[in-house]
Amino acid sequence: MNTEQIKDRLEDMRKDLEERQTRIAKHTRHREEPLSADFAEQATELENGETLVALDREIQDEIKRIEQALKRLEDGNYGSCVSCGGDIAEKRLEAIPHAGQCIDCASKE
Repeated sequence: MNTEQIKDRLEDMRKDLEERQTRIAKHTRHREEPLSADFAEQATELENGETLVALDREIQDEIKRIEQALKRLEDGNYGSCVSCGGDIAEKRLEAIPHAGQCIDCASKE
């Protein structure tokens, strides 16, 4: 595995997620217009806001997993399962470069 390529890919993923997070924050925390006077539209707007908050939480979790993967890369532990210590399949890491567990351990959770 080329650690520089992995690091670049993880950092690109983190940058993309942070940009999404910024866009979500703009819509959830910095409303430029007040809620609609129509009750049905208000309900839809609030539902959309809840969805965006949930997406923001998922993005935060993924950023955390990416940062943990970068730390493992820095420490020389990248590619080793954090649960059992075994190797994480290269195909799994290609698909999910921030994976911290082998497929067996991930399946148990």
